[in-house]
Amino acid sequence: MSTVSLSPHAALRINGARLWNSLMELAQIGTTPKGGVCRLALTDLDRQGRDFFVAQAKAAGCSIRIDSVGNIFARRAGLDNSLPAVMTGSHIDTQPTGGKFDGNYGVLAGLEVFKTLNDAGVTTSAPLEVVVWTNEEGSRFVPVMMGSGVFAKAFTLEHAYAATDTEGKTVGAELARIGYVGDQEPGDHPIGAYFETHIEQGPVLEDNDITIGVVQGVLGIRWFDCTVTGMEAHAGPTPMALRRDAMQVATHIMQEVVASALRHAPHGRGTVGMVQVH
Repeated sequence: MSTVSLSPHAALRINGARLWNSLMELAQIGTTPKGGVCRLALTDLDRQGRDFFVAQAKAAGCSIRIDSVGNIFARRAGLDNSLPAVMTGSHIDTQPTGGKFDGNYGVLAGLEVFKTLNDAGVTTSAPLEVVVWTNEEGSRFVPVMMGSGVFAKAFTLEHAYAATDTEGKTVGAELARIGYVGDQEPGDHPIGAYFETHIEQGPVLEDNDITIGVVQGVLGIRWFDCTVTGMEAHAGPTPMALRRDAMQVATHIMQEVVASALRHAPHGRGTVGMVQVH
């Protein structure tokens, strides 16, 4: 009969109540009447959320670095700080009708791990980091996954800075306004491993009564901006045959987006996320 020797830290467990309280405290920044959160990227509320994270991380003994696209890195020192960091994290910006946990859970769960290691007096071999990515949701500025995209060299910092919201405000100006333009070059940051905890964004696990799952694939996305041009006409006297109704044509395009996804079941997806009628 053989025995297995476990690490003295194998029984470590995070403080669930402490993590929950942190999530609820962050959720108060931008809370909505229905119990969700509206904390759009680079708004004053986003600045407050970032300030909350930085304060929590510093209280847990972390040092803070911010890169020039506003990504925040909270670092817990290891025994050998020349090693690339083991990183976790996510984002804290939300959709206009977002929830308390999307992104926020991955960020604060990472900090809770740091707090638990502190409580147990554990120092890891490599440094650990929690990252907050800028404008991951893309609900105010596109492209989505902006901070992580610039970090990964998927697009340039200049491209990100030039992105505008519906009011014409740019990412570069808004980052500066809220005080989160750092001096680190995006991507100039070695990572040994990256792990992200996240709530289920769809209903699949819940529908199958499964508590937790491991992501094995990522949805491929193509994003189109489509302009349909018609002609204004008086709704009363203009005969139907003489109308050039842009909205009527747009509805056919919207239906085809859904039909195309259904033709590629079960993995196809199609969504029309925003329509502006002038």
